[in-house]
Amino acid sequence: MDRIWFGLGALAGLGGVAMAAVAAHLKMDPAAALAVRDAALAQGTHAIVLLVCGVRGGRWCNFAGTFFVLGLLGFCGGIYGKHLGGWPVGSVAPFGGVMLMIGWLMLLLAAFKKRGR
Repeated sequence: MDRIWFGLGALAGLGGVAMAAVAAHLKMDPAAALAVRDAALAQGTHAIVLLVCGVRGGRWCNFAGTFFVLGLLGFCGGIYGKHLGGWPVGSVAPFGGVMLMIGWLMLLLAAFKKRGR
C-alpha cells in the first residue's frame, strides 16, 4: 500500500499544479477562478500528506490515505466540476471536506500507533 499512497500523492500533486495553471490562465469568472485556485491549493497540500502516508506506512496511514483520496475526489472534484464543467454537484464538495477531516483524524491516530498496527 505504501507505494500506492506515494504514487497517488505524486498524481495529486501533478493534478494540483495543472489545476492551478487552469485557474491562472483560463478565462473564467473571477469567483470561479478563486474557487479553482483554492481547490488546487488543497489538492497540493493533500498530495504531500499522501506522500507522508506512503513513507510512514501502516494500517492507520492506510485508513488516512483512503479518506484523503475520497476527500480529494469529492472536495476538489466537486469544485472543479461545478466551476469548470458546470455540473450540478450538490453536496459533493462538503462531503469531500468531511472525508479530508476524517483523514487528518486517522493520521493523528497513526502518530500514536506503532507502524503496521
